[in-house]
Amino acid sequence: MECVNFEPNFKITDIRLALSSISVYRNLLKDEVINSLYLLLDYIGEERIELNRVSLLYNDFFFRLSKSGADSLEEYIVDKIVFDENSFSRREKFKNQYGAGKFIEKAASNDLRNLQFVARFNNRIIKDQFIELFGDKYKQIIESFPDWYSDERKSCNESVEYVRSIKEMFYKSEDWRECLKPLERFHEKYGYSIFARYRAFVWEHKDGHGILKGISNPDPIQLSDLIGYEDKRSIVIENTLQFLNGFAANNVLLHGDRGTGKSSTVKAILNKYYTEGLRMIELPKAYITDFPDIIRILRNKPQKFIIFIDDLVFGDDEESYTALKSVLEGGLERKSQNILIYATSNRRHLVKEYFSDRSESQYLNNSEEIHAGDSRQEKLSLADRFGINIVFSSPDKKGYLAIVDGIADKRNLNIDREVLHREAMKWEKWYNGLSPRTAVQFVDWMEGHQSICSLETE
Repeated sequence: MECVNFEPNFKITDIRLALSSISVYRNLLKDEVINSLYLLLDYIGEERIELNRVSLLYNDFFFRLSKSGADSLEEYIVDKIVFDENSFSRREKFKNQYGAGKFIEKAASNDLRNLQFVARFNNRIIKDQFIELFGDKYKQIIESFPDWYSDERKSCNESVEYVRSIKEMFYKSEDWRECLKPLERFHEKYGYSIFARYRAFVWEHKDGHGILKGISNPDPIQLSDLIGYEDKRSIVIENTLQFLNGFAANNVLLHGDRGTGKSSTVKAILNKYYTEGLRMIELPKAYITDFPDIIRILRNKPQKFIIFIDDLVFGDDEESYTALKSVLEGGLERKSQNILIYATSNRRHLVKEYFSDRSESQYLNNSEEIHAGDSRQEKLSLADRFGINIVFSSPDKKGYLAIVDGIADKRNLNIDREVLHREAMKWEKWYNGLSPRTAVQFVDWMEGHQSICSLETE
């Protein structure tokens, strides 16, 4: 395709210079979207350009931008600014160094000005100049290049209020340098990178290494959704508030009968307090030995972290419980003050014990441990190493029906109480017995059944 001599519009040259001049936010130049834009602008700056190459680079950039899910270049760049980890967002490390903070602040301010210039760059300038350069012969092809700029200011659809607030400030601002102080306060309170973007994480293994994976749609359950056990939950809430306010707090073990709301309580705690800097990491039992790696990642982060271990129980031959015991007691490596462990279990004794462990016949077996009593005590004492133990027991009939009534009232179900109670007792006999989980499942069924009956009568 045709190759021509080209003198780029001064605006295009300025955009390329603005990208090159980024210092604090220089990680963005390694981002595939921003880098593809830079490659396009860099090629346009050459003395001779070919339309085929321009088309390839232009559309490659747009493909990467659209693949990101952003509606515009401005939306994409604002998102990167808010969550980028750099010397400004990690500024607490520089506060005690004389003069360093001011230098970083000034450099970050210059970067925001340059990034705003790039973000609001109208790609129409490129298309008009190429049409003029290559003539009407290629006008239709050039006009078909997709746009990434809109004059309409974007409204933010972020579900997290504090993220939505800071992003909207950028969208509405005529000078992004004015957003520097609010952005600094955002980082001080909510952090940066994935810890500002997500509130819930799961620890996974990938390619033999443990990684934190953000959960985009965590369980939305709220404390107000949970009926009954208010006295139990109040202990967890009080401990969590002490933790969030920087006071001494304990690791917590919630144990007891299945379906009583132990895990739901922990998840609801996160949804209540994540706007105050609380984050939660679900740690599968199989990866408990990774605790030291997790602690090193979380240390010095501004947020408070709850490590959540669900359905905790160990077999008699498992040694990973010693890793958990070490963390609970405190090993040579000091546990960070911004980490607590909340665990749930259906068992008070977290390590399985067998009758043979207590049998006198063990002394007749040469393969048995001589001091078996010591081992038995070690197994039984793991739960004691949690500072707070809370027991969730199955409700009696009265408590079960009270939970059914509470859930039905919250959902505004217009059902005669006598009928509701009679059907609820049938349900618990058919299915999972007296428990809050059974109550929720019953009301789910009753609500659906009532909706279907309403449709049939219309």
